[in-house]
Amino acid sequence: MLHTLATRALHGLDPEQAHGLTIAALKAGFGPKDGGIDDPVLAVEIAGMRLTNCLGLAAGFDKDAEVPDAMLQAGFGFVECGTVTPLPQSGNDKPRLFRLTEDRAVINRMGFNSGGLDGFAERLKARKRRGCVGANLGANKESADRIGDYVTGLQRLWGLCDYFTVNISSPNTPGLRALQSRANLDELAGRIAEARRALADGQTYPIFLKVAPDLSDREIRDIAETALAHHINGIIVANTTVERPDDLRAEHRGETGGLSGAPLMARSTQVLRRFHEAGGDLALIGAGGVASGADAYAKIRAGACAVQLYTALVYEGPSLVKRIKRDLAERLRADGFHSLIEARQAA
Repeated sequence: MLHTLATRALHGLDPEQAHGLTIAALKAGFGPKDGGIDDPVLAVEIAGMRLTNCLGLAAGFDKDAEVPDAMLQAGFGFVECGTVTPLPQSGNDKPRLFRLTEDRAVINRMGFNSGGLDGFAERLKARKRRGCVGANLGANKESADRIGDYVTGLQRLWGLCDYFTVNISSPNTPGLRALQSRANLDELAGRIAEARRALADGQTYPIFLKVAPDLSDREIRDIAETALAHHINGIIVANTTVERPDDLRAEHRGETGGLSGAPLMARSTQVLRRFHEAGGDLALIGAGGVASGADAYAKIRAGACAVQLYTALVYEGPSLVKRIKRDLAERLRADGFHSLIEARQAA
């Protein structure tokens, strides 16, 4: 109840200020604690990572790796920190974050605001390494070699986290989404694969690509084929969208940036299903619009091995994590599945 009331109170503040206060409270130890044992039906192994539950925190919440353990204690099965860029950068001008309360959505044009790799790495290094934490890598806006920025991130954080996500789909860094084209992605995936081979010394880590929901069938096939060719482990489907559904009602619906939350659920799940059809050997993480056990279950039945959320926390608060896990477990068992992977395989 306390955390629910705090969530409501934060809605009286500017969204970015509210987020900063949330991070500060978590750092001070005021976060929720899910002391229960996860239902075994929610356990999953994805790209070699064993998770006690399949529900993850998406990148964007903990940009500078300040509170990954607090979010694991809240009940998430894995937490993705970032997006982090090699050099610190302030991001786009404010205001750049907007609640669309009537639509249960958010528009952001943050622009990869980041404290940079050095502080990010030091905070990860100081952890006791309990629970699965990933690093979402980005490129600096003014970089002369954006692909090199991803390689730098991989090299700097190697051994400090459990997996990496290469974010090539933010709409808020000009030209970044061009890296999803086949030729550019082939170069990117090739250089990432080369760097991983050079770094691997008896220990390697899964690498995922995070893609946009605004992809054609041809682009989906190209991305899946390129990822498989370069031994990329999986795809996170999907980032925010630049599209605007006609039925958005909130005052800020016309703001530029990436739209996340409930309006993204149907589109991102459709694209997820197409990736499942195009690249069956890829580990898929479903993101975009997850706000309930039903949403998480829909992602799994569309081919996801795990799911991520963020925007729904803005409206529902941290108690949502436990509710989703409970509801998802009930849905899996009601349909006769003994594990999440059984449900995925039946997709």
